[in-house]
Amino acid sequence: MVPAFSRARSLSAPPATAPGADSAKAVRHPDPAATRTRTALVTGASSGIGAAVARLLGDEGTWDLVLSGRDPARLRAVAEEASATAFAADLTEPGADRRLADFTLAAVGGPVDLLVAGAGIGWAGQFREMPPHAIDEVFGTDVIATLRLVRLLLPGMVAAGTGRVVLVGSLAGAVGVRDEAVYSAAKAALGTFADALRYELRGTGVGVSHVVPGVVDTPFFERRGKPYRRSRPRPVPAERVAEAVRAAAERGLAEVYVPGWLRLPCRVRGAAPGLYRLLAGRFG
Repeated sequence: MVPAFSRARSLSAPPATAPGADSAKAVRHPDPAATRTRTALVTGASSGIGAAVARLLGDEGTWDLVLSGRDPARLRAVAEEASATAFAADLTEPGADRRLADFTLAAVGGPVDLLVAGAGIGWAGQFREMPPHAIDEVFGTDVIATLRLVRLLLPGMVAAGTGRVVLVGSLAGAVGVRDEAVYSAAKAALGTFADALRYELRGTGVGVSHVVPGVVDTPFFERRGKPYRRSRPRPVPAERVAEAVRAAAERGLAEVYVPGWLRLPCRVRGAAPGLYRLLAGRFG
């Protein structure tokens, strides 16, 4: 296990209230649910979307954050910015999911309010040329590790009667992308898992959100072995996806596309699959 790095957030005392008209406000008791520190675990937080989510939540100052990622140095830097606790780990390694879950629950002192599953890798190229170990790595990271972590944290959320799981998917999982067959399959599995789990958790107080970004300006494309060279659609900043993650968590949204117009090809595929495949074969 890679040693964890932690940083405590400093809290300052509230300013004294001067006597007079404002004194009435000072004796009002705020809603504890609105002011209490919430707890969250963000995976894939050493770069890209996960790092953007960590920084966004850290800036709010109301989250007790635990961050996980593969790269200890980059993760430590993000944790410093977000005033978070970091646990560097490769979640595909045996037992890593359990160690992360145990560490997180101990660090936040109870069940987490929010799990953002942002860890993911890709591989680009023709499927018949894809090495077998790469198939295992993509599914192991994008699907198996995520499902195992959700399985470990979900009972605490259900027992508390509150919580949200946000799964970061991809448009590739909704429509399929040429030369990304396994990545598309992995993200499709994640989207279907989100739907099925949402139905199962109805009435428990725990929600499931599926955030579906298109092309995002992150190191993802470099690491998958093939840079993104298309002029359209243009990549969106990771911060825009982070905003969608926060909106999904705070508003209880089931599914969010980033950008929103990406719903259109998904609807065309559902309503007119023959037309969609014709267009995708020509332009996709």
